[in-house]
Formats: sequence, structure tokens, C-alpha cells
Amino acid sequence: MELIHKIALAFQYGFIVKAIVVGVLISLSASFIGIFLVLKKYSLIGDGLAHVSFATIALAMLLNASPLWVSIPLVIGASILITKLNQGADMHGDAAIGLVASTALAVGIVISSVAKGFNIDLFSYLFGSILVISDTDVILSVILSIVVIAVIFLNYKQLFSVTYDEEFSKVMGLNTDLINNLLSALTAVTIVLGIRVVGTMLISSLIIFPTVSALQLSFGFKMSILIAAIISVICVILGVLVSFVLNLPTGATIVLLNSLTFALLYGIKKVRQV
Repeated sequence: MELIHKIALAFQYGFIVKAIVVGVLISLSASFIGIFLVLKKYSLIGDGLAHVSFATIALAMLLNASPLWVSIPLVIGASILITKLNQGADMHGDAAIGLVASTALAVGIVISSVAKGFNIDLFSYLFGSILVISDTDVILSVILSIVVIAVIFLNYKQLFSVTYDEEFSKVMGLNTDLINNLLSALTAVTIVLGIRVVGTMLISSLIIFPTVSALQLSFGFKMSILIAAIISVICVILGVLVSFVLNLPTGATIVLLNSLTFALLYGIKKVRQV
């Protein structure tokens, strides 16, 4: 009864409601994008762009500017650069990601060492601080999350085609470069928005875990997206509430719940195969 009372009490706080609203929308964006990235074997771009976002946040704090406004265009640019290196510089995706990510991380470390005054704020972006998200961040996150989800729905057929057979898509006349750049840009926006939920160190897990968990159930493409979205939303809501009740880090709690979900579904899959 005490646990139920604490959970009910949580919804009386405005910051909990804001955290859940933002978390749910960003988790939907991440899970919708995740299926395309995982099946293209490009899921590590999330980790790479998280390193880039670290540098952009450090730059924003140095300039005393809004991290979201600085990070979004720069991270989108980095995501497109990774795509271009992968296509034009004879690099595999992981090499291009590593090149850009390591450079950005080095830049971020240099900036943070030069301007030591914001190290505590930077720490909150490294590991997430969804419970202290501002009203401006809420509005921007809601708008951009809806835009990301809408763009995915409107370009679903093209994204699906490029994900499953890029060469055939080229033959059919699709502008695969444009579609890949669009996917990279959507991923970049989702990464930047997700930083407030789980932080730069854990954001790639928000993209990968729900998708790989859904794929354990061996359903079709659309059903896998739906299941990934459901898993992601449930883990975010439970993560926010559990972290509030037990006084745990919210971002890490969300990721651990996703990890446990994957382990459970993977175990069920193995048992069925026996």
C-alpha cells in the first residue's frame, strides 16, 4: 500500500508529469528510428552522435547558449558527415562513426577543461537529468518528437526499402542518399532530445534496446516497430516512477529496465527453441 501511495503521490508533482510526457515522446521517436538503424547494422551511430553531442553541449555552455539550439544543427551536420564518409571515403560505417565521434569527444574534453566553471552542469548532461527539465525543453522536445514521428510515418515506404535492400532501391529510382541523410538527421534530433532523458553516455541504449527486444519475438517489420514502441514507453514510465520512489538515477533506471526486458524476451526465445 505504501508503494502505491508513493506512486500516486509522484503524479502530484509537475516535474514528474513533465518527465513522463517528454520521456514517452522521445522514447517513441527512438524506438521508431531504432528498427531502421539496427537492421541496417548502423545502430552504433547513436553512440557516435552521443559523443558529438557532448562536444556541442560543452560549446553551448561555453557560449552561455541553450544546449538544444546549439546541439541540434551541429549533431545533424555530424550525422550527415558520417553518412558522407561512409559513402564517399571508402569507409565502413563503424570507422566513419569512430572517426567523427572520437574527434568530437576530444573537442568536448578540451572545451570542458578550458572552461571549468560548468563541469557540474555538464555532468547532468552526461548521465541525464529528466526530473529537472525546463518548460522550454519540454515544449521543444514535444514539438521535435512529433516532427520526427510524423516524418518517419510520411517516409515509411522509402525508409523501409532502403533498410532492406539499398541497391535495389537505387535501381528502382529512389534517392537513397537523400533517404540516408534523412534517417541520419532524424537520428541526430532524437539523440539530442534524448540526452535529457538518459544522458549522452546512455542515449544509444534508448534506440537499440527496445528494437532488439522486439526482434526476439520474430514478428514482422511493422509489428516489431509497434512492440518496440510499447516496450520503450513502458520502460520510460516505470523508470521515472521507480527512480522517484527509490531515489535512483532516472536515466540509468530506464536503461536497466530495458536491459531486463531484453534479457527476459531473449530467455523466452531460447526456451521456445529448445
